[in-house]
Amino acid sequence: PARHFDTRTTEPISFFLSGLEELLAWQPDSNDDFNVSAVPLAKRQPPLHSRRPRTLVCHDMRGGYLEDRFIQGSATRNPYVFYHWRYIDIFVYFSHHTVTIPPVCWTNAAHRNGVPVLGTFITEWTEGQKLCEAFLAGGAEAYRAVGEQLARIAQHYRFDGWLVNIENTLSAAAVGNLPPFLRHLTAQMHSAVPGGLVIWYDSVLQNGALRWQNELTEENRVFFDACDGLFTNYNWKEEHLERTRGLAGPRHTDIYVGVDVFARGDVIGGGFDTDKSLRLIRQHGLSAAIFAPGWVYEHLGEENFLRNEKKFWASLAEYLPTHSICTLPLATSFSLGMGTSRFLSGKEEEPGPWYDLSAQEIQPLYPEREGRLSTSCCLQDAWCGGSSLRVQGTIPPGEERVAIRLFSLQMPAPPKLFLTLLYKLEGPHPDEFAVALELTTWDSGTCHEGNVTSLPEPNGRHHPRFLPAPPPGLAKLLAACDRGSNGWTSRCYELDLRECSLRDLSLLVSCHQPSPREMPFTCLLGEVRVLDAASVAASPPEVQSLSASQLWWQ
Repeated sequence: PARHFDTRTTEPISFFLSGLEELLAWQPDSNDDFNVSAVPLAKRQPPLHSRRPRTLVCHDMRGGYLEDRFIQGSATRNPYVFYHWRYIDIFVYFSHHTVTIPPVCWTNAAHRNGVPVLGTFITEWTEGQKLCEAFLAGGAEAYRAVGEQLARIAQHYRFDGWLVNIENTLSAAAVGNLPPFLRHLTAQMHSAVPGGLVIWYDSVLQNGALRWQNELTEENRVFFDACDGLFTNYNWKEEHLERTRGLAGPRHTDIYVGVDVFARGDVIGGGFDTDKSLRLIRQHGLSAAIFAPGWVYEHLGEENFLRNEKKFWASLAEYLPTHSICTLPLATSFSLGMGTSRFLSGKEEEPGPWYDLSAQEIQPLYPEREGRLSTSCCLQDAWCGGSSLRVQGTIPPGEERVAIRLFSLQMPAPPKLFLTLLYKLEGPHPDEFAVALELTTWDSGTCHEGNVTSLPEPNGRHHPRFLPAPPPGLAKLLAACDRGSNGWTSRCYELDLRECSLRDLSLLVSCHQPSPREMPFTCLLGEVRVLDAASVAASPPEVQSLSASQLWWQ
């Protein structure tokens, strides 16, 4: 079928559904396998339902289904990627097709980083009005069938829910059935997908008129009450936020205040002033919905995208609570799922651009301290994949070292950890610096390293022991403990902990002698792994029932 495969190249592609007939006729299909997400939603802390204000990102770019529709990747130069997953809670893929099924590469990348993904169900203009009358103005059977199909689609393709956007006027009969439809869809999603979500966009009112409120009001709260959240329109002022906070009561974090990064209409902020909107939203304890952050790519150009993207998200970091990893193993080569070449073991394997978000690895925090520290993506050199993490900074005069926080962690420490690190020092004097990993633990009176006789570490900082060679039985997994290649240095470490809870994983850069001047350094990180020794020793499960179909040799 044409919708599963690109008519020009025959490659498998992600697709949308148009109109009510296509939605109701949808059935799981043997050609669907490519479109089913292969990555389960990773656990993270705090979980989505905690009462902390959240951040939703709504991705809307040039109608959607661009190069991201190619499920097995494409040779795209300067593609759009998103990688600040630690800073957000929900990702919505938006387009103007009736049923926007998120391209599977986005679901894979988001899930690997613990972020749920929503598709979009939208009706608009006169066509939308007809569609709504067809399924809402009749009996319960019609709208229940639509709710059930939407839940089945999310469950089948393994994404996490829907943004519902009804942008057309409704008859009295249709609008009367809208709250029960939303309640039914929400209940279906909750039972079909663990953590399933339905969010309503602020558009029509309970009398059927299409009038954006830019806030929660008595006119639209009936829809908010029927689902998991409200995404407000963008033309709000501070008094809208005050009224919304009052009306939402204990559900105030389920209000996602819309922020259009393109700053269309009468809005506060937008562009590099988006922080102004976020500051106000957070002052009122509300969640935020950042709409079209692809502005950085579309408006400022593809060439300097990574530099501008870093600047944009760094400007918002103060208002974006971050998330912690809460399961091991943690292993990443920092790849963005794109590159100007492909690397393996530090060597360029295949020159030429590529883009495949499914191949994006777990992304770290991206700490920035004006003039003192900067973290960014480096496409010119990598250990594995398409990019490495470049850490640039200075060690202040007279200081010995600086710690750069890469990941926030929140989990009990297993009794024994193995850690591995691959790095490359750049700059004029790389031999003046040493690089290592540091783990911090939450301060608890019981936590200590090694055997019972050792004292608790002051301020919970642990420096794992260097392993010159891998322990027997782990030679394969920790193969290159003291052997790098192609200019990369490889290190393995071990750490024994008792009754501790892990807090942060940091990169430690130290100078061999403290200097009276500040010491600038540049370090590329190619790979970091934190492994629970107990589960590493067990052999991985074998692949079973492997099959191949629809082969075409070329």
